[in-house]
Amino acid sequence: MLPTPHGRGIVPVLAFAGITVAVMQTLLVPVFKDLPALLHTSPSDATWVMTATLLAGAVATPIMGRLGDLYGKRGMLLASLGVMVVGSLICAFTDDLVIMITGRSLQGFAMGAIPLGIGIMRDELPRERLGSAMALMSSSIGVGGGLALPGAALVAQHTDWHALFLGSAGLGALAMALTLYAVPESTLRAPGRFDLVGALGLSLGLVLLLLPVTKGGDWGWASPITLGLLAASLVVLVLWGLFELRTEAPLVDLRTTARREVLLTNLASIMIGVAFYAVSLVLPQLLQLPASTGYGLGRSMVVAGLCVAPLGLTMMLVAPLYARISARRGPKVSLMLGLLVIAIGYGAGLGLMSATWQTVLISVLLGAGIGLAYSSLPALIIGAVDVSETGAANGLNTLMRSIGTSVSSAVIGMVLAHTSTRMGAVEVPTMKGFRISFLIATCAVVAGLVLASFLPSRRTATAPVLLASAEGDAAARHTGLRDRVPDAAGRRSPGPT
Repeated sequence: MLPTPHGRGIVPVLAFAGITVAVMQTLLVPVFKDLPALLHTSPSDATWVMTATLLAGAVATPIMGRLGDLYGKRGMLLASLGVMVVGSLICAFTDDLVIMITGRSLQGFAMGAIPLGIGIMRDELPRERLGSAMALMSSSIGVGGGLALPGAALVAQHTDWHALFLGSAGLGALAMALTLYAVPESTLRAPGRFDLVGALGLSLGLVLLLLPVTKGGDWGWASPITLGLLAASLVVLVLWGLFELRTEAPLVDLRTTARREVLLTNLASIMIGVAFYAVSLVLPQLLQLPASTGYGLGRSMVVAGLCVAPLGLTMMLVAPLYARISARRGPKVSLMLGLLVIAIGYGAGLGLMSATWQTVLISVLLGAGIGLAYSSLPALIIGAVDVSETGAANGLNTLMRSIGTSVSSAVIGMVLAHTSTRMGAVEVPTMKGFRISFLIATCAVVAGLVLASFLPSRRTATAPVLLASAEGDAAARHTGLRDRVPDAAGRRSPGPT
């Protein structure tokens, strides 16, 4: 492997890995409305083809991050991408719902690339480059997701839809090759062991929560099975939280959540996750529905993808604006401004769904708001915790965003499925369902805005030390080894005076 002085090739390669993950997430958005017919199933069951990926991603985020701390981040990044490639190939050759959900779940493990990428940056980059690099990695999900829509639509419109998964496998393989070439393996390792009980508890709790959310409309919201699963999820997640607080090497360090700044930022992150995925599910379907419905805009898959593409383009373009606002006013102001723009976009969308140009306007507004909000989160987290806790705190924040997108997929999918109407041999979403979905997203963003308003006005972020994990840093502090941790250039940082 050729050396990459000062991490010159690390940032673009890790950002490409993040974009690959985003492509995998939004891969089926152009054909979402057709999934029930393609997989010979009901609309509510077809929703799990999307939700399973996001759910697996929510679980994989802390698991792969912790495994990376213990056994090497580059190796776990390659493993995450490799599992995604296997899942893509499984999906490429099946029309069976259960096998498809299995493959999509394996694809979801690629979400672990985000905390792993941030961890590699924290270990390898000079401190002055870390903030901007982490913001780029954090926002790559949104950028890649927006830009992938027209490409996925073009493939789905002109070839068999299974070719989407072959493309995803190809991108994953390319990301693995680039990672092998440009990303070094850190020699830093965290002490401790892997928290298997915590991993199983988190997985079980999230499945028990999202299953009744998705199927509650079919089973009945007051039915014993729906209420029983919701109660079981609450019990499991509470017990999981208590276990994580008491174990010496937790999968998710919940202790960092106790601070007001971290708690509020994480709750706002869930709301941003809900808002981000709602637009991806609604606008492409509205654009593709035939005009004969009375509200569909009758556009092709490719045109629909191009109309939603400004979502990702605008997210990319607002990055310099975020840097200026954050430098002058602090990340709280940029977060609140982003949430306000998102709320305006969704609020306008409640009445602007009757023309193609209106969907483009909504995409631009939402892209600008989500870009500002996503870019603000790493800075808020770093500024709110001690340098020894940056790894655990950012991993938890990534988990919160993943939970937000998972809940959004399940809830919006359920709403669209249960407000659909039959048109010929198929069921199609209704304008009522679209508006309810936008209203849910608007309420989530307003809640996030209220939460963000209680954050401290400004707090200077402490430069994080370059260690594998919070636990590794704590151990170094107690043993007096912190002054011997090498920086990205191989120099020894000065010890305390």
